[in-house]
Amino acid sequence: MPLITVKVIENVFTPEQKVEIIEKLTEAMVAIEGESLREYTLVLIEDVKQGDWSVGGKMLTAADVHRLQRDVAA
Repeated sequence: MPLITVKVIENVFTPEQKVEIIEKLTEAMVAIEGESLREYTLVLIEDVKQGDWSVGGKMLTAADVHRLQRDVAA
């Protein structure tokens, strides 16, 4: 029974986006392991408190991630 754990910074993803993450990760695993294991495929999304996450020694907040998303989209 696979368990996929996804850690995200709180307030970055909407509930709808989290549903999409769950659906797509489940589909990816089913493509590998077979349809019969769909009902046993678990996806856990854990929200990490803002400021408890860092990259390159710099704390990241939801605002930082949203800024990065806008920069990439531009």
